[in-house]
Amino acid sequence: MTTETKQNTTKSSPLSGAEFEALFRRLNLANTRRIYQEVARQAEQESWSYCDFLGRLLLEEVAHRKQTRLQRCTRNAHFPFFQTIEEFDFTPQSKLRKSLLGSYLGPDFVTEGRTLILHGNTGRGKTHLAVAIAYRAIQNGFEALFTTAAELIEDLANASQKGHLHQSLSTYTHPHVLVVDEVGYLTYGPDAANVLFHVVNVRHLKKRPMIFTTNKLLHQWGRVLHDEDLAAAILDRILERADSSTSTDLPIGRATFSSTRAWLAAPSLPEFPESVCRNIGNLHQYAPDSRSIIPTSQHHGGYSSTVIRKGILYAGIPERSISYLPPVP
Repeated sequence: MTTETKQNTTKSSPLSGAEFEALFRRLNLANTRRIYQEVARQAEQESWSYCDFLGRLLLEEVAHRKQTRLQRCTRNAHFPFFQTIEEFDFTPQSKLRKSLLGSYLGPDFVTEGRTLILHGNTGRGKTHLAVAIAYRAIQNGFEALFTTAAELIEDLANASQKGHLHQSLSTYTHPHVLVVDEVGYLTYGPDAANVLFHVVNVRHLKKRPMIFTTNKLLHQWGRVLHDEDLAAAILDRILERADSSTSTDLPIGRATFSSTRAWLAAPSLPEFPESVCRNIGNLHQYAPDSRSIIPTSQHHGGYSSTVIRKGILYAGIPERSISYLPPVP
């Protein structure tokens, strides 16, 4: 018998169970190793073809790996709780619908490096929406990280003092999607604007999306971060790649969102002599491209309105607060 014949005979010999186990381990086919015998019995009983048998094993392995990746990425995202967009209660909303967030739920949100700011008072569902959008990004094949603004600033400020800022930055710049929760809720140290700028700037250069939740209007971020100039630079980068087409009117509800380019110029805006809900012309004097002001419901003694200034959407704002929205240059 020639050497070639011997090799062919060896190759055609049936493998033992231990040999199957070793090969599956070598190829990292953990799920296939667990299920192949059961699938083989089913294939024999139902007279599957070899291709059907192989196809079933491959489908099961891919599905298992997808589920494992989803669980791993969700765990690594450090969400404070797990809630999906399907679990968000849109019932209290009169105009806020899942369809309005559709552009943030697809893979384009990540691949285009877009950003989103969820603005509103406490208890409106901003964090739920941020978690849900980040989880959808994980489902679309990306990685995400959730952190509060206070945690991020404290972590990087301590790293900066120890001379390890560059190494620590990767924690917040590597994931495809970064959620920064509760901007403006707590008091930050004097280095807040500096360390947050490093994160935002690197992610901006890498075109990696960010989601922020805040209870502060954009022009108040300078006071929150203790540096007006750096706050303006941060917002400029955050909002540069936001969706400039967002112009949907959202009434007051559990959550509202604002996006697109911000213009932070003059520190104040004259008070409106009359109620903005009854004096649309006066608003257009200061914001010619404002598309709508809609009285929606009584809120803290005044009407709640939706205002669009230079493409930035502010929703559910009490009338008395509108007089200090960022002015248009």
